[in-house]
Amino acid sequence: MAFNPDTLPPIAPSTTNPNTLKSPLAQRSWRKFLWVPLAIAPLLVGVYYFRSAAVDEAVSEAGNAALPVTVVSAERVEGYEVEREYTGELVAGRSSVLGFERTGTVVEVLVDEGDRVVVSQPLARLDNRTLAAQRQQVEAQRQEAIAQLQELQAGPRLEDIAAARAAVAELEQQVALSRLQRDRREDLYAQGAISLEALDQETYSTSALEKRLAQAESELLELETGTRREQLDAQAARVSQLDAQLQQIDVDLEKSVLYAPFDGTISVRSLDEGVVAGSGQAVLSLVEAGSLEARVGIPPEIANTLTLGSEQTVRMGDRTYTASVTALLPELDDISRTVTAVLRVPVVDLTVGQTVRLVLAETQATSGFWLPTTALVPGERGLWSAYVLGDSPDASSKADSVRSAPIYTVERRELEVIHTEGDRALVRGTLQPGERVVMSGTHRIVPNQTVQVE
Repeated sequence: MAFNPDTLPPIAPSTTNPNTLKSPLAQRSWRKFLWVPLAIAPLLVGVYYFRSAAVDEAVSEAGNAALPVTVVSAERVEGYEVEREYTGELVAGRSSVLGFERTGTVVEVLVDEGDRVVVSQPLARLDNRTLAAQRQQVEAQRQEAIAQLQELQAGPRLEDIAAARAAVAELEQQVALSRLQRDRREDLYAQGAISLEALDQETYSTSALEKRLAQAESELLELETGTRREQLDAQAARVSQLDAQLQQIDVDLEKSVLYAPFDGTISVRSLDEGVVAGSGQAVLSLVEAGSLEARVGIPPEIANTLTLGSEQTVRMGDRTYTASVTALLPELDDISRTVTAVLRVPVVDLTVGQTVRLVLAETQATSGFWLPTTALVPGERGLWSAYVLGDSPDASSKADSVRSAPIYTVERRELEVIHTEGDRALVRGTLQPGERVVMSGTHRIVPNQTVQVE
């Protein structure tokens, strides 16, 4: 209904204020200006509602601008592995300090430091001229003893036996003649023709011839019987004794040369030519070539988890190798109270004495979720948070018909970081298995933010 100022009731004149008495023309002019604010009010209300609708529409359009994000599915794990390193030293499988067993003058050193040698290769020599002379002398004695043994084994010659028989026959005739002469002398002595002295002389001559005959007969019997076994054994023993002396000299001659006991590299040369080396004095040091050993001290409880022959990872500098466990020494180290693990490293281009780090993986039984560190945002009271995709908004009011990917609102999950490893972290908290966690653009997201999965 239109506003008409003429319909207002007339104002009664005041009896107390003479200024209230107006003329009819003045009263009509005042009524004309009274309708202006009442006419402007509806216009202001319309402008207000129009602007509010525009603001709401702008806010709605801003809300529909979903942020593009990438997500990862949360999968629960029941544990994680932690790598721990234990420090040790790289040593050679075998190393020897070489020296001569006998005293002598060093006449030749055939190798130098850094030279590679093979097993049984000559390395140094002593003066062995005295030993060589002794060997020649003993060798001559041995040849003589062998000749005598061979003669005894062959037995007497026929010529010797014949000569012995002839000698026995001759002596038998001499004894027979001497006995006849003795008998005649006894008769003459009985008749008083000769003296007792002449008789005694003849008797002595006969007795001497009889003894010579007995000796000759014994020698003939020995020749005819052959050599006795005892003589053969005694002469054979003599030959064996000389053989043993030769072997001893040969050993001493061999010990005058220093040989490599295994393949390796000369690390130290201690003596030069002309030095009189004592028995056992260090001449050269040899380090075995080929595979080296890593000796690492580890706690006893960790050593109990290792098995002989198992493959383990070792690091030297920035290089990683695979080594096999060959031994776990039964005694604890006196200082570190650790078990020494021996591992064979099948690499030849390493240096003895290098620092070795044994890498062992320990499993920690803890339930949680692995998330990229980019998915974590700081929370309250030292905790962390992550955003997950919630329900998809109403497509009729929030989604544009031209969009091909659905839009989601994000929800916040409180988390606790258990362990970090590189660019990922193991967390636990209100996160549930299967939820899709936003892993990029988290600095632009707030709870209930609309996002779109790329």
